Amino acid sequence: MKKVSLDVWIQLIGMLSVLAGLLFVGLEMRLSQQIALAAQQQERASLVTEIIGTFSETSPPISFLDFIDENLDLSNPDIRAVAETYVYRIWMVYENDYLQYELGLMDEDIWQAKIASMRYVYNLCQYKDITARAMTFNNIDLLTLLDDPNARSCEE
Repeated sequence: MKKVSLDVWIQLIGMLSVLAGLLFVGLEMRLSQQIALAAQQQERASLVTEIIGTFSETSPPISFLDFIDENLDLSNPDIRAVAETYVYRIWMVYENDYLQYELGLMDEDIWQAKIASMRYVYNLCQYKDITARAMTFNNIDLLTLLDDPNARSCEE
């Protein structure tokens, strides 16, 4: 049997050390990505919470549930301004969500919840005008994703 030289053993140990180092770096990168995704989700949640908080600034104050009620009386200019501002701001958040999803930075479950929320707001008849205005500044692919020919018409 041939004796293995010390140089070969040193090279083998060196290669195994490099391999272990790469494995460790890969695991650290994966953990960093998970932390970054969680931080992004937290930031989105904070932003939406802040936006929803503006409903209490109207006179009289309204709740988020009032906002999504199709019978909300928008004749009060304060209520109308807050509702329209919310719709516009939420479309900017949704566009960012779409971009993050397209870049692979959002989990599929979160995306499905977001798209359901987007479709709900998109189909609220009382906000069709402001939604249409906001969508002119959004990615056309997002509009294509939301546009449903089977959705109920607001003229009914």
